[in-house]
Amino acid sequence: MLGLMQSQPLLISSLIEFAERHHGDGEIVSRRVEGDIHRYTYRDLAARSRQLANALDEAGLAFGDRVATLAWNGYRHMEMYFGVSGSGRVVHTVNPRLHPEQIAWIMNHAEDQILCFDLTFLPLVQAVHAKCAGVKKWVALCDPDRLPADSGVPGLVSYETWIGAKSSDYAWPQFDENTASSMCYTSGTTGNPKAALYSHRSTVLHAYAAALPDVMCLSARDAVLPVVPMFHVNAWGIPYSAALTGCKLVFPGPALDGKSIYELIEAEKVTYAAGVPTVWQMLLGHLRPAGLKFSTLKRTVIGGSACPPAMITAFQDEFGVEVLHAWGMTEMSPLGTLCTLKNKQLELPKDEQMKILQKQGRAIYGVDMKIVDGDGKELPWDGKTYGDLLVRGPWIIESYYKGENPLIQDAQGRGWFPTGDVATIDADGFMQITDRSKDVIKSGGEWISSIDIENIAMAHPAVAMAACIGMPHPKWDERPIVAITLKPGAELTREELLAFYEGKTAKWQIPDDVVFVDAIPLGATGKMLKTRLREQLKDYRLPGI
Repeated sequence: MLGLMQSQPLLISSLIEFAERHHGDGEIVSRRVEGDIHRYTYRDLAARSRQLANALDEAGLAFGDRVATLAWNGYRHMEMYFGVSGSGRVVHTVNPRLHPEQIAWIMNHAEDQILCFDLTFLPLVQAVHAKCAGVKKWVALCDPDRLPADSGVPGLVSYETWIGAKSSDYAWPQFDENTASSMCYTSGTTGNPKAALYSHRSTVLHAYAAALPDVMCLSARDAVLPVVPMFHVNAWGIPYSAALTGCKLVFPGPALDGKSIYELIEAEKVTYAAGVPTVWQMLLGHLRPAGLKFSTLKRTVIGGSACPPAMITAFQDEFGVEVLHAWGMTEMSPLGTLCTLKNKQLELPKDEQMKILQKQGRAIYGVDMKIVDGDGKELPWDGKTYGDLLVRGPWIIESYYKGENPLIQDAQGRGWFPTGDVATIDADGFMQITDRSKDVIKSGGEWISSIDIENIAMAHPAVAMAACIGMPHPKWDERPIVAITLKPGAELTREELLAFYEGKTAKWQIPDDVVFVDAIPLGATGKMLKTRLREQLKDYRLPGI
C-alpha cells in the first residue's frame, strides 16, 4: 500500500519560489568587486534568476549542459545557483585559487559551455580561454560600462547586457529530482581534481538538514555572512538554506581581510557567520590590537580544517561568540557533523564542555558514520579507539563524475565512502578527527595526532600558524616536528615552545624539534598543504640523527 500524499520532486527551483513567495522582501546585501554595497531582495533574486534562465534557453543550452562560474560571493553568483540549476542545467563553481593549468583541465573535463566570471579574474580567463575550446560564451559579471574595451577574450559580453533585456516570466521546468544540479571539483592536491556531481534531491535535503537547530540553526531572524566562498562546496550550502529559511544574506565579495569583514558584520548587524580558521585568524588579528567587540554577532560555524581550541576559547570568552565546529567534505555536499552539546551536557563544568566542543561533533540526520580498522572491522565508539572514518547518506557521492566509484561495500551490500580521515567516536556519537590517514604520525607502533600537536602550538600567544609533520627516525620510524610562523613582532625560541608542551600531552608525543618558517603553504580552500611543506623540508634531519 502506498501513502496518499502529493508527489512533488525536490527541486532547487522550489527553494527560490518559496523565498520569493514567503520572504520576498528579505534582504540580500553584497559588497561588489567595484567596491560599493549592493542591496536587493529575494523577490529581485527570483526575477533575475528567471531572466538568466531565459538567456540560457536563448543561448541554446541543452538540458544538463554545464555553466561555469569564477566568482566571489555576491548576488550575481547566487542568481547562477538558481537560474542555471532551476532551468535544468548544471552550475559548475570553479575555484579561482587553482593554477590556470588546473582550471583549464577542469573546465574541459566538465565540458563547460559558458563561463561567467568576476572581473577580478580576467587575467585568469585570459590565461585559460584559448585552452577551453568547448566554451561557447564568455560573460563578465558586471555592468556594460565596466566591460574592458580590450579584454583579450573574443566575444566577451556583460552579464547585465546578456540578461537585462530578457523577460522575468519563466515557468521552472519539472523533472526528476535525481537530475544533476551542480558540480564542484576537489582541490586536487595530488593528481587531477575529481568532481562531485550533486543532484536536486541531494541539495534540497542538505539545505533542510543544514538549517536544523543542532546544525546551523538558520532562521528568518538571522543575518548570515558566508565568508566561506561560494566556489568552495557551494558556501557549505548556505545559499540554499538561506532561501529555505528566508534569513538576511550578507555577501563579502572579494574583501576578506579582517578589517573589511568586521566592518561588514557591524554595518549589516550580522548575527551568524561561516568560514575557515584562516579567515577567523585574520579577524581576531584585527579585533585584538584595536580593542574591538561585536555588537550583534552571536554564532560562527568554523570548518574546512580543524579549528584550534585556542580560537574557540577566544571567540567565546573574549567576544561572546559561540563557535560551532563543523566537519565535512566536497564529496559530502559538504556537511557531515556539527558540534553542539546535548541536554545532559549542559550542566557539565566549563572545561568538560570545552573538551566536547573541540570535537567535530555529531552526525547530522541523513549521515551515518563508522570507524574501521585496516581489515574493515567496525571499531567501538569509546572515544579512544582510532580508525578510518567511513560515511554514507543521501547527499554523499556514489561515484566521481567521469571517474571511479570509491565506495567500500559492507556485508549488507551498502556502500560507504572512505573519507581519508582517522577519527574516534565517543559513546554519545561525538566524532573527533585525529588526522588525515596520510598525515598521521606512527612512532614506535603508536599513533600521534598531528592535529593535537598543532592545537597546542596554536595556543601559544606568539604563534600565528602551526603544522606538524612526521620525519623519518631510525628507531621509532617517525617522530613529529612542528613548523610554525610567528605573529608580527612576536619572538619565540625552540626551547620555549617545546617547554610549552610539557604537561599538555604525553612526553613521547612532544615534538622533537621546532622549525620556524616564513609561511606555511595553503591550498585553494585555505587548508595547509603538508605535502608541499614536506617538499620544502626534504633536506631536514632530526637533531642527533
